[in-house]
Amino acid sequence: MSLYKPDQILEISIKNGIKKTSYPLVTTILLGFQAGAFISLGFLLYIRVTAPLSEGLSGLSAILGASVFPIGLILTLIAGGELLTGNMMVVPLAKFADKIKTKQVLQNWLLITVSNFLGAIFVAYFFGHIVGLTETGVYLESTVHIAEHKIDATFLQAFVSGIGCNWLVAAAVWLSYGSEDMIGKIAGIWFPTMAFVAIGFQHVVANMFVIPAAIFAGHLTWMDYLGNFIPVFLGNAVGGALFIGMAYWFAYKKNEYTVIEGTKKPGMLEKKIGI
Repeated sequence: MSLYKPDQILEISIKNGIKKTSYPLVTTILLGFQAGAFISLGFLLYIRVTAPLSEGLSGLSAILGASVFPIGLILTLIAGGELLTGNMMVVPLAKFADKIKTKQVLQNWLLITVSNFLGAIFVAYFFGHIVGLTETGVYLESTVHIAEHKIDATFLQAFVSGIGCNWLVAAAVWLSYGSEDMIGKIAGIWFPTMAFVAIGFQHVVANMFVIPAAIFAGHLTWMDYLGNFIPVFLGNAVGGALFIGMAYWFAYKKNEYTVIEGTKKPGMLEKKIGI
């Protein structure tokens, strides 16, 4: 299994950040829609698996649900998708390396936020509401309970929870870039994603599914959702851009050059960024 070292993952992440801001508009929207739908399908699977379990099995339920939720991020990173929380790490990294402008970071985040929301709403409305997968029996109870728990958090609680979430999700993206084969990527994605779900941290795109699903079922309001969206978005941005992106940028960047590993001529130099 090919495994890249952290400083090499930094280079890969920066290149991906540059690439993400150069996609045509249609490509960005389509891939953003896919990612929003994939994360929502992972959350829908979580609800369908855990809702029938009794309260006495809450510990098992949490682990079981957390173990199936990562399918959404696996599909996004391997099949193809543009996920806001991942872009909150790699796109700022490209800015830290002076390869893109701040305007491009903000434009990318805006487009991915909108397209992720469209994908999440599609799953919540058509699969959750029309098909009824989140609106019958224990599945409705679980959906509403989860959504209410998220909006009951104070602004500060939701913000800090968002930091913890994207510290782990961005780490999952980072690890996926560290492997070239599918099994290695899946393993790198699965563990950190499972951890954030089991802990109960808040993910802005996952919330784009579960809170609207409760709204479509006649519970909560769109103002309730907005009050949750803002702090979780900000917390996810800090967790991805600062706790992973900026932290590893300052940990592994070199002033200008780095030695090429494996060369027969020690001291042979190559530009760190833009190779």
